[in-house]
Amino acid sequence: MRDKIKALEKVSKQLDPNTEIRADWNRDVLNYADNFIEQLDSTKAYSVNESNGKGIYDQDITEHATDLKTLLKHTSKDIDAVGINPAAAGHMGYIPGGGLYPSALGDYIAAIHNRYAGVFYAAPGAVRLEDMLIRWMCKLMGYPNQAVGHLTSGGSIANLVAIVTARESQGLKANNIPKAVIYLSEQAHHSIQKALRIAGLSEAQLRYIPLDEGLRLSISHLERAIIDDKANGLKPFFINASLGTTNTGAIDPIENIGEIAKKHHIWFHVDAAYGGFFRLVEKLAPKFKGVSQADSITLDPHKTLFLPFGTGAVLLKEKTHVLKVFYYLADYMQDTADANEILSPADISPELTKHFRGMRLWLPLKLFGLKPFRAALEEKLLLARYFHKEIQKIAGFEVGPEPELSVAMFRYRTQKGDLNEFNTKLIKAIQHDGRIFLSSTTINGVFWIRVAVVIFRTHLKQIDLLLEIIKEKINELET
Repeated sequence: MRDKIKALEKVSKQLDPNTEIRADWNRDVLNYADNFIEQLDSTKAYSVNESNGKGIYDQDITEHATDLKTLLKHTSKDIDAVGINPAAAGHMGYIPGGGLYPSALGDYIAAIHNRYAGVFYAAPGAVRLEDMLIRWMCKLMGYPNQAVGHLTSGGSIANLVAIVTARESQGLKANNIPKAVIYLSEQAHHSIQKALRIAGLSEAQLRYIPLDEGLRLSISHLERAIIDDKANGLKPFFINASLGTTNTGAIDPIENIGEIAKKHHIWFHVDAAYGGFFRLVEKLAPKFKGVSQADSITLDPHKTLFLPFGTGAVLLKEKTHVLKVFYYLADYMQDTADANEILSPADISPELTKHFRGMRLWLPLKLFGLKPFRAALEEKLLLARYFHKEIQKIAGFEVGPEPELSVAMFRYRTQKGDLNEFNTKLIKAIQHDGRIFLSSTTINGVFWIRVAVVIFRTHLKQIDLLLEIIKEKINELET
């Protein structure tokens, strides 16, 4: 047996490469990364080709090793060169953040030492770091010291955690779920509806509250619906407010909704996945008035803190509610039970094993400080408003509401045929061009084109280019 073990050891040690091999790999990967970043100015925001990434199938898993240069070549050709480029300055279609370089370094460090940041006993420094980040977010949102939270993979899991916590704190059981009522607008992010289904609340009543002229949830309609539901023997249970809708960037009247929720004893959730970190822009502080009334808040650092995908957060005002849902002690983890000086993330999360996400957030915040983040967010806000103003100077265009955050909507009123059909052709022409990537949405049967200015690399140059591309494509389509 010893001989067999020694033979296996010789092969298995390949998993622990020596200094020379690591140096070669480091050089190749850093060159790849530097080339990718340096070429972003000339790289399209959206690309398709005939193979559309199929070449990656040539690198299926086998018994044999492949050299890193070959793998990076396929990465460049079959992954980087097709689809949406979320790192490109011209990506204005959805709401990613772009991926700050120090975040990649943070992930590298986290992966190298592989600290398990789920339980305090296992990695007290890592858990303290993530707790410090949560404390900062709580302070930013005006939450009390006893509030808790944790870093999630994104807004979808954050919304799910909030909904499950609300379900348990409100004492909902299977037999009374059909009488529970959830209030939201049609502009709420679809992850809310998805989370309700996962949380076993698909039989609850969904009450879609009408919007006002600014595409915000209507306060008068909300309270009237709650009063009517109570009179009909239903249980108002959960109100979702959006602090920056994905479609339009609209901000629901947070303070008024919070007062209504408190008055009627309803769980109040603020989905601030997109808009939350705009709190760093002082001129937007009034928009956040009342957010501290929320029972739970969703934030997404991978949106408006410009981090890589997979970095969300959920804040919850009352610790006891969260522990009631998520705390569990397994027999094999009994050593950890009495060692916690602060709350472990695993005790307030559906995750036990988790990536040490804190490094990718902490490193850029410390290396840059908050000042450039504030400047970048205000810049994006002003860029969206600049586009909204300039597109109206081009004959034939109409716009949606003035941007509250960094999303603007527009469409072209052609004299030739159906407006929705024409604007569908327009968005496809812009996407096919590839220099700028935009997306579309439909609101009350009206097709709109969206400009979402969120990438930290997007500046005035790209907005001016977008305006020129739009003029070019209109001339082509109208000819």
